[in-house]
Amino acid sequence: MVKHDVKDINSAKKGKLRIEWAAREMPVLKSIAERFKKEKPLKGMKLAACLHVTTETANLMETLRDGGAQVYLCASNPLSTQDDVAASLVKNSGIPVFAIKGEDHKTYYKHIMDCLSLKPNITMDDGADLVSVLHTKKKDLLKNLIGGTEETTTGVIRLRAMAEKGVLKYPIVAVNDAYTKYLFDNRYGTGQSTMDGILRATNRLIAGSLFVVAGYGWCSKGIAMRAKGMGARVIITEVNPLRGLEATMDGFDVMPMRDAARLGDIFVTATGDIDVIYKECFKLMKDGAIFCNSGHFNVEIAIEELKKLSKARRIIRDFVEEYTLRNGKRIYLLGEGRLINLAAAEGHPSAVMDMSFANQALCAEYMSKNYKKLGNKVYSVPEKIDSEISRLKLKSMGIKIDVLTPAQKKYLQSWEMGT
Repeated sequence: MVKHDVKDINSAKKGKLRIEWAAREMPVLKSIAERFKKEKPLKGMKLAACLHVTTETANLMETLRDGGAQVYLCASNPLSTQDDVAASLVKNSGIPVFAIKGEDHKTYYKHIMDCLSLKPNITMDDGADLVSVLHTKKKDLLKNLIGGTEETTTGVIRLRAMAEKGVLKYPIVAVNDAYTKYLFDNRYGTGQSTMDGILRATNRLIAGSLFVVAGYGWCSKGIAMRAKGMGARVIITEVNPLRGLEATMDGFDVMPMRDAARLGDIFVTATGDIDVIYKECFKLMKDGAIFCNSGHFNVEIAIEELKKLSKARRIIRDFVEEYTLRNGKRIYLLGEGRLINLAAAEGHPSAVMDMSFANQALCAEYMSKNYKKLGNKVYSVPEKIDSEISRLKLKSMGIKIDVLTPAQKKYLQSWEMGT
């Protein structure tokens, strides 16, 4: 059996069935996998992936393997691993996996090192942890790298900062910036899966509640949309005036977090920044307030400050931690402040991850073919890839669209015709 560190290899049978179930809703990735099997565009490539170890990720890993790549996988979040899926990838797919749901900080980084022991040519990140470790603790491996991909907003922000400072040592394609990723995965995927995680953890009624969403980027828009659709009264907090205005025009109340803290029943952060819910907010919250995070890292809620304000803590339900403040109020943190949609639920639905992971597969192929032309920068997904994924997705849904006539193309490409 291939190298691995998973919770229970005997759960592989269950994981295999769940991977097959997800595959039914991933027709675009399936069509890419069929081509990859024939053409082997990744032959000879070593690919290290640090992603959420889910059923959808399993289908991506098998696609990359079918494309000829040697693949190692570790988790991009300590609570996002589906242990039976990890076991199946090892036992049934022959892919080395280093991931255990609930792993501690030390184990998390050990698994990243295990993944990098492949000495990869390509990295595939969700949060840029592989890139960060390669640029700090494993610089000797940088010479092997031809390129990488990045899945999420937070990781792209990190990588662009590295590129601007001139410290990024190999090219990265920002998969997150593809239209077929953020317009669907970030909005519809995060919206649905975040609500799923909150409901599984709390079983609370959303209708009639005051629901506070921090941020109004694409992920937050999806969360706000779903909360509103379930009958909540939604408040948006923002630091960006344009997004604050947009949220207002979309019909939401907009105010500072300090003001929202007094009102909210349920709070969700999705900004990518630190201390979005901070010390003063905890003091102002109502007894029984619930708060969680749907941003990539567990830094958006000031958990250490919350601990200092509390006289007692206990786990009252799975993924629900009750904090009793010194003033007697009890407030509730979900999923340790980590991604609630993966900590307490199963992450995004397969149908939306189909497009995101199609981008990952095609961008890995693009990198393997074009790396010699690329500098050490963060690149957008080529428009051709975005368009092809859209075409394949529509085809799989049985939807047809119009085609421009020659006259229409000429009109759009000319200036001579005037009005």
